[in-house]
Amino acid sequence: MALITLVGDGLSTADVDAARAIVADLGGQATGWRWLDEGWAADIDCDGSPAPLLRDAIERELGGLDVIVQDRSARQRRLFVADMDSTMIKVECIDELADYAGVKADVAAVTEAAMRGEIDFAEALQARVALLKGLPVDVIARCIDERVRMSPGARTLVATLNERGLHTLLVSGGFTAFTDVVAGELGFAEARANRLRVKGGCLTGEVEAPIIDASAKLQALQEAAQRLGTDAYAAVGIGDGANDLPMVTAAGLGIAYHAKPALSAAADVRIRRGDLTVVLAALGIARREWVRPRSGRLD
Repeated sequence: MALITLVGDGLSTADVDAARAIVADLGGQATGWRWLDEGWAADIDCDGSPAPLLRDAIERELGGLDVIVQDRSARQRRLFVADMDSTMIKVECIDELADYAGVKADVAAVTEAAMRGEIDFAEALQARVALLKGLPVDVIARCIDERVRMSPGARTLVATLNERGLHTLLVSGGFTAFTDVVAGELGFAEARANRLRVKGGCLTGEVEAPIIDASAKLQALQEAAQRLGTDAYAAVGIGDGANDLPMVTAAGLGIAYHAKPALSAAADVRIRRGDLTVVLAALGIARREWVRPRSGRLD
């Protein structure tokens, strides 16, 4: 049995009826529905139609909503693995750091191509970091204070998942100088990222091995699942770029968050309209059950 979850401000019974009609048009049967949060999220039970087909058809008809289609028995997850840049935070840290070095346009163009999957991530990372050679390391703290801001819903999402016993892992192709702060602010249980080399108080333009790329993100998910005594099916994976693709597609529930086309096409779920609290709706967690932490310095 499939479970369809519709999420969006102003969600109406007419939207639910339209989704149920689409199920019928595709040869399935919508057996019932209920509000998860009235006016924002609703669950529809259905039989008989493939999940991707349902999702795509409902998204086309109800373009203002986010649509999740999954097996009804699959909502109980044990692991949450998230990308950082443009996912848990609003910016690409390396692009913002490059602005202080006066090379943002050059770096941002390479970042965009890497996130679309057009060039090798590791090579792109090394090329971009080389342009930061000589930048004083204390600029990183300034960049965090002035540029890094949490994505809407990030604090509530991580706090709620922690409260419910999920293991939370932040895994980034960015840098430990940023992930250490972001993970601490949001409450992630652990974080992995690349480490910038520093000499004489300045960046050397190099990254220490091993590089956290797409394969390393996948490995991080698999290792975390193994430590928990489970497998990747018990994980939620979320990201925005092509380097998140192996991690997201391996997860039992893979989510593309306002993502580049390559990841959006491959993910189980595409969050295109709402914020990160849509993940909580996907897991069947109603607003009355959310943990709402205080704002922090990066909000």
